[in-house]
Amino acid sequence: MSGLLGALVATTGDAARDDVRVTAFTLRGGRGLAAVVPAGAAARPRPAPARLLRLVWSRSELVPVTLLAGRSDVFHGTNFTLPPTGRAGGVVTVHDLAYLHHPDTVARSSAAYRELVPRSIARAAQVVVPSAAVAAELRETYRLAEDRVTVTPLGVDEAWSRATPPGPGDRRRLGLPEDYLVAVGTIEPRKGLPGLLTAYRALLSVRPQAPPLVLVGPEGWGAALELDPFPAGAVRFTGYLADDDLRGTVAGARALVFPSRYEGFGLPPLEALACGVPVIASDLPVTREVLGGAARLTGSAEELVDALVEAVDGTLPGDPGSRRSHASAWTWERCAERTRTAYRRALS
Repeated sequence: MSGLLGALVATTGDAARDDVRVTAFTLRGGRGLAAVVPAGAAARPRPAPARLLRLVWSRSELVPVTLLAGRSDVFHGTNFTLPPTGRAGGVVTVHDLAYLHHPDTVARSSAAYRELVPRSIARAAQVVVPSAAVAAELRETYRLAEDRVTVTPLGVDEAWSRATPPGPGDRRRLGLPEDYLVAVGTIEPRKGLPGLLTAYRALLSVRPQAPPLVLVGPEGWGAALELDPFPAGAVRFTGYLADDDLRGTVAGARALVFPSRYEGFGLPPLEALACGVPVIASDLPVTREVLGGAARLTGSAEELVDALVEAVDGTLPGDPGSRRSHASAWTWERCAERTRTAYRRALS
């Protein structure tokens, strides 16, 4: 959300008069809110029991959120749920429908969206989604009119286009080899990492000197990944990386692999393209929409192995300039303008 917030408050013209306030309901975590809110937006944490509020809001329309957060023209629930908004226009973001279409890949907390999302949609004047692919799923699943759904494609921070590979000191600090393939994302079932490991094992059988596979991201949930068949150092984990380290790690990779089973958007491959790095991604409706011909899309285990061989051999299609050019069209400014369109529609 930081990219969207920054673009909303940075917009010039009439939009510069917008009063953007960021609210969090928490008894203990409110002090950290100001540190992540960009200049120009006001941080307004509210000391309130989040679990109790969620329980109340999931069962009734009592206690409109504006009673706690203050009066507003529009209230935007940015993560699947929307409380009762009183007289404010309600907007809710639904990032994807994994909780319905791939319930085996979501944690218990996300499974609750089966009940929470329909109630939030009923409250909302506008439903915001990150891609046309999710918009189509949402309209079909919940029988929504087309004018109630606004697509707000995500953006790539400009810092990605300036990212450079890590130097020797940073590689040692991060545990990175000189040459490597990289996958970025929370380690959880939806990200398709077991399939990637199977394909990488097949790659080593035909290209024994293939570079190591580096997995970047925090631990999520699900069964542990099976690493016994691999030589020591062939698969490496960095855990969570801060933004600068993440950008450098991606910029230094031979290719980024994005083997997800399902996504609502998928920023990592777009960010890799902004670095000029080749991308291999699962062939999904949203990857076709977002990545188009700028990435190597794979629809089967065999195609993934073939793409990894191409990455090792340096024969993946495209060049750094065309990749950067493709990524440059995806901006937070465009996301902010589309989001503001949803706000105007909610007000009307």
